[in-house]
Amino acid sequence: MLGSEICRQLTNQQKPVRALIRKTSAPEKIETLKQMGCSLTEGDFKDNASLVNACRGCDVVISTVSSTLSRQEGDSIQTVDHDGNLDLIAAAKEAGIKQFIFISFRDQNATDNPLTEAKRSAEQAIKYSGMAYTILQASFFMEVWLSPALGFNYPEHGVQIPGDGNQLISYVSYKDVATFASASVDNPAAQNQTLEIGGPEPVSPAQVVKEFENISGHSFAIQYIPVVALEQQMKEATDPLQKVFAGLMIFYANGDLMNMRPVLEKIPVQLHSVRDYANAVLQKAAVTSLGS
Repeated sequence: MLGSEICRQLTNQQKPVRALIRKTSAPEKIETLKQMGCSLTEGDFKDNASLVNACRGCDVVISTVSSTLSRQEGDSIQTVDHDGNLDLIAAAKEAGIKQFIFISFRDQNATDNPLTEAKRSAEQAIKYSGMAYTILQASFFMEVWLSPALGFNYPEHGVQIPGDGNQLISYVSYKDVATFASASVDNPAAQNQTLEIGGPEPVSPAQVVKEFENISGHSFAIQYIPVVALEQQMKEATDPLQKVFAGLMIFYANGDLMNMRPVLEKIPVQLHSVRDYANAVLQKAAVTSLGS
């Protein structure tokens, strides 16, 4: 999702882009990258030699990789998010990469879990690599956290909310994170910077539900997930990914409030709001419903 959008924006700017794909990548996604004008190289974050080959001849590396939503056989937080990113950083340094742009996430209110540890390890390695770097610590993607996949089932007017729903969150669109990433390429304002990325204004999950209700004209049924239940789930998790998701939901319940003004002064971006997202997905859902 994010990687493809970054490729689209960079190719629209007439920048040459090499996209790293896997042997198992969906044919339609590969075709989309080709249509954008990307050159393709096959590799895997668990195959160090393929990462060295992918970096060769490039000036900038942008890493959006994570195993959390696109896990395949052999993928894990350890092999991909931790070891894979560290191998990519080493490969980039060996290839003489001039700038490394790393998509990370904020965890100010998060509990320690394997994903936060992997992200922080990668950030430290980038900072000490000697390469110019840009680290984008993004808040919660609205397209992910306000979607049926994570319990925000707007087509059926029912949602699950971690916590009490009253804590403010700076939801961000993945399209805006992509814009910051593409705008950071060869940008002195982004060099050797860790930039915290959120949306135009923080809103609470309860306010988001009201927004969806007002736009759709339907009331929503809300189920709250107590933080103590999430803490118990995290404590009892036997799989690192289960621990990660429980930890992220606790983070979500605690809120993630930020002021975007300092970052926007460095890199001006027209940010998408939760209202923009709600209008878009509800309109699409209405069209789909009419079509069926």
